[in-house]
This record gives sequence, C-alpha cells and structure tokens, in this order.
Amino acid sequence: MQEIKRVEIKATKQFKAIMAQHFLELDEAAQTKNKKIAWCSSVGPAELALSLGFLVYYYENHAAILGTNRTAMDYIPIANAHGYSPDICSYLTSDIGAYLKGETPLTKAYGIEKIPRPDVLLYNTNQCREVYDWVNFYAKEFKVPVVGINTPRTQRQVRDDVVQSVTAQLEEMVPQLEEIAGRPFDIDEFREVLATSRECSRLWEEVLDTAKAKPSTITFSDACIHMGPAVVMRGREEANDYYRILLAELKERVEQGIGAVEGECHRFYWEGMPIWGKLRMMSETFGRLKACVSVSTYCSSWVFSGFDPKDPFQSMARAYCSIFIGQDDVGKEDYIAEKVEQFSIDGLIFHDAKTCPNNTNCRYGMADRLSERLGIPHLIINGDLNDLRCFSEEQTITNIEAFVEQIEES
Repeated sequence: MQEIKRVEIKATKQFKAIMAQHFLELDEAAQTKNKKIAWCSSVGPAELALSLGFLVYYYENHAAILGTNRTAMDYIPIANAHGYSPDICSYLTSDIGAYLKGETPLTKAYGIEKIPRPDVLLYNTNQCREVYDWVNFYAKEFKVPVVGINTPRTQRQVRDDVVQSVTAQLEEMVPQLEEIAGRPFDIDEFREVLATSRECSRLWEEVLDTAKAKPSTITFSDACIHMGPAVVMRGREEANDYYRILLAELKERVEQGIGAVEGECHRFYWEGMPIWGKLRMMSETFGRLKACVSVSTYCSSWVFSGFDPKDPFQSMARAYCSIFIGQDDVGKEDYIAEKVEQFSIDGLIFHDAKTCPNNTNCRYGMADRLSERLGIPHLIINGDLNDLRCFSEEQTITNIEAFVEQIEES
C-alpha cells in the first residue's frame, strides 16, 4: 500500500485545548452547580442561552464523537431494545443507547465520568424532527423543561411570515429561560454574543474558503474535525481566537503552495453527512488517488453571516431559517452549483446516509440533475453517519477508484 504523506495542521494543539476546555467546563458546572447548563441542538438558539449565562452542551456533537471513535454500534441496539427504530437517526440511537448503558467517550478523552446534567433542553427543527424526539427522551429522564423552535423545512424561499413566526418563538423563550437562569435577560448581552458568533462564522467561512487555492489547503476530513469550535463554542471569543490561528496557518499554506494532498490532481465536492468512523480511511483513499475533497455542504452549516446585533431576534431567526438543509431542491442545487464553480470541482460525491434522510440529497434525482447541469460526474456512496453496519469499506474503495479512473479517462 502506498504511504500517504500529509502535512499536519500545526494548530491542532490549540484545537485540542479548546475542545478540552469546553467539556471540562461543563463537567465542573455539573458537579459544582456554579453555572446552569443548557443542552442545545447544533443549529439551535445557543446564542440566546449564552447571553443568559448558560453553558451550552451539544448532544449532536456527543453523538458525532461516538461515531468518530466507532463505538456507536455498541449502543444503537440498546436504544433499539427500548423502542427506538433502527431506521431512525443513528446519532439519536447511539447517544440514547450510550446514556442507557451509563457510558460516554468523554471518560476516555477527558476523565469525565458522565455527560452533564441539563437544566433545560433546547432544540430547533430546522434540521429535522428527530431533535425534538431526542430532547423529549431526556426531558423525561432528567425531569427538566424543553424549550424550542419549530421551523418549516423544504422552503422555496425564506418567507417573511416564516421569519416572523420563528422570531416570535425566540422571543417567547426569554421569560422561560430567565426563570431557569435565575437572572434577567439583557438585550445588550445578547447583541454582544450574536456579534461574537457572527465573527466566528466569518472566520470559519474564511478558513473553508482557503481551500479554493490550488492545491487545496485542507480536506473535508480536516474540516470535519476543525469545525469543532464553531459548533460548540460559537458566541465565545475562544473560538474566534482559535480560528485566527488556524486561518493564519492556512493562508501561509496558500502563499507557499502547500496542499493538503500531495500531488493533487482531482477536486471533489462532498454532499451529505460525514461517515464519522471512516474519516481517516476515506481521507487516505482519496489521498492515495491524488484527489482532494475540497469543499462540502456539511462543514458550511455553521456559517451564519446573517446575524445582525442591531436586530438580534429577527436576524437570528432569518439565519436559522436559511440553512441549506431547510431549503428545497432548487435552492440546494443552485448552492452546490455555485460552490462547484468557486472551488474548481471535478466531481460530486453524495453520501446516502441510511438513517439520515434529512441530510441525504441523492434520493430524488438531484445527483443526476446536477451532473447534467454542470457537466461533471457524480458518485453515490452508501453508508451512514454513525452506524458502520450500513457501510462496506471494500466496496466503497472500489467505487472511488473507479470514479477517479472515469474522470482521468474523460
């Protein structure tokens, strides 16, 4: 097997430190009760909770860690035995299964005995309905309130009446969160958090955009890891400080012509969820073929450039209504087409995630339509975000090799 040479990201040391800070702070708060803890879906009203002094724990992030360390399959059957179908989100089933077994990957990583007990559970259905079912399981377990937002999906455009509805729901959350937080809401603190979160979005987008360079500065696998602070610490200056360090390093790569993949010949777009337990294997496979997955839909999910501290509630509502997963196929296809042009993409890779229909976009003809529209081929990889029983490594490698050969011969 050909050895894969990679240029390591030097900022990884700072990345590990900030992620450790996030989890250790939560653990301390859970033990000492020095701060209230809000659990939140990944694209939920975290900024509002932060402005009221909550620490925020992201249950989807915990599920992704279960996928990354390939323990999800140990826990999914436990949730199945408690009535949760094997066909629903494997984030949900692996996370609930781990809870029911009394285990967490945070123990091995940080010496944390168990996940932090929530004081309130937050959600936003802009991604999927599963987050609502997910938090309601924990609401029964911990006997704590659920507060959330119900956002429409499959929007042809972001309508003003929808934005007004979500704005009203955000505003209605304030009295409930004030009571749980034990302190009054301060609009200026909310504006400050939103401004900090917007800056995180700007910096993270600039990090991703360095991959427009030839050769590309980072791969999809790199971005899936280094997006961590944008997911769990947006709205806090520590995340912004980290991305300034990472961005400076990647700009240096651009200036020096250093690529993430040695001898890069092909550039791909990844549409859909990561296959968390196979990030390294996929990265090595593409690297061996001198191919770089330079851009993805998924890693841009934490870019909220529409945040406006002057109009915090409405701009937050509009930004959270505007995420890719909430749009209809016309909007999604236009978005992907624009990225393909910007990043000089040679082929599209769609992940058909078995248990995640909400984030799978190749089941209703989109892959064929985009290939015809853009004049580039596509490959569909069958798998799942967490359940590796749905994934064949041998078949996937064979299909990727054939896809690259097809491009080389065309």
